Amino acid sequence: MQTIIKKWGDLSKEEVEKIFSLRSEVFIVEQECPYQDVDGRDAEADHLLLYENNILCGYTRIFPKNTYFKEASFGRTVVKKTHRGKGYGHTLVKESLKYLKKKNEDIVKISAQSYLTEFYTFHGFVPKGDEYLEDNIPHNAMFLTFS
Repeated sequence: MQTIIKKWGDLSKEEVEKIFSLRSEVFIVEQECPYQDVDGRDAEADHLLLYENNILCGYTRIFPKNTYFKEASFGRTVVKKTHRGKGYGHTLVKESLKYLKKKNEDIVKISAQSYLTEFYTFHGFVPKGDEYLEDNIPHNAMFLTFS
């Protein structure tokens, strides 16, 4: 398993294609949620790619504060179905938080699918506010403050 973080402009065409393919495979096809994945925000993000044997099997995009939210954030966190159960979701969150802390961010806000609240709580996130629908899927705003 290997993780790499790249700026949008440093991604190859093949990497962009694999990122979009993985995101649509899980969020659109598997979760049966038709939504506009290509939202024009990828150029603002840093991209964390997780590989196993040269296969992109995990991904998330990371935003500094005052881009996606007022707070720093990460999202579109995804693990390929065939590679789940190996702790890769935890790796993506840990690496994202490590990167944001290194960038001197102090608060991280995520929009988490509600069924993953316990997963993110394990990493120190706290839900705030009422549950809401995002693309017809229940979500919670969750926050983490670095001490």
